[in-house]
Amino acid sequence: MFDELRPHLVELRKRLSISIGSLIVMFFVMFFFHEPILNWMVEPLNTALIEVGKKSVHAADGMITTSQVGGAFFVALKVSFFAAIMGALPIILSQIWAFIAPGLYANEKKMVIPFVAGGTTMFAIGVLFAYYVVTPFGFDFLITFGSFKFTPLINIEDYVGFFTKIMFGFGLAFQLPVFAYFLALLGLVNDKQMMAFFKYAIVIIFIVAALLTPPDVLTQLLMAGPLIILYGLSILIVKAVNPAEDEEDDDEDDAEDEEEEILIDMDKLEETK
Repeated sequence: MFDELRPHLVELRKRLSISIGSLIVMFFVMFFFHEPILNWMVEPLNTALIEVGKKSVHAADGMITTSQVGGAFFVALKVSFFAAIMGALPIILSQIWAFIAPGLYANEKKMVIPFVAGGTTMFAIGVLFAYYVVTPFGFDFLITFGSFKFTPLINIEDYVGFFTKIMFGFGLAFQLPVFAYFLALLGLVNDKQMMAFFKYAIVIIFIVAALLTPPDVLTQLLMAGPLIILYGLSILIVKAVNPAEDEEDDDEDDAEDEEEEILIDMDKLEETK
């Protein structure tokens, strides 16, 4: 059994090595640009703090602080790693496809470019949606709430972790149509199955939203809503790629098969006579 698994393990090690190598290279590249990337990440927070200063007359303006001696350095590492994953994502997706491709048919192997391009594009759309739609509402609500009593002093280490969790959560969530498309392409799901699973999908979506987002209801709802819409879009995609056969068509096929069997039996009887 181990001998049968050995080639797959060797191939898996090769794909993991390439993925990790690309991630390391991108990390050093992004570390060189970590300051503008950090400025981009902190901009929604600065905007929210400015709004707090305008709304709150009695409290002092909020500040971004660090509580560690090497806080700025560790933040630079986190920011570089976050950017490296996004930069290396096309290579990582291509290696995932290269690993599963040997088990696919020739026409399915040609879908590597749509898989990589679609996965990368949807991840980017998820990140941009989180950055320009979710974080302005989320940060404004969370920071403004109670600001008339307390001065918001935001720890930059905590904020970077908070920010990256939201970005990765939405990036992964927006992969749903891509995975639905390829599952339909492989014939593993059809539109009727996805529609029948919809009521369970809503429960799973809210659980996933709770796991992938920080523990506040607003951010969870802002993820769950688009995910439900994406699930509906996935149903349309699956219907276009692998529509379920109608029951009438199945009945007709069964009737035709029965007629063929009867004709074959009659021919056999005539031959015996």
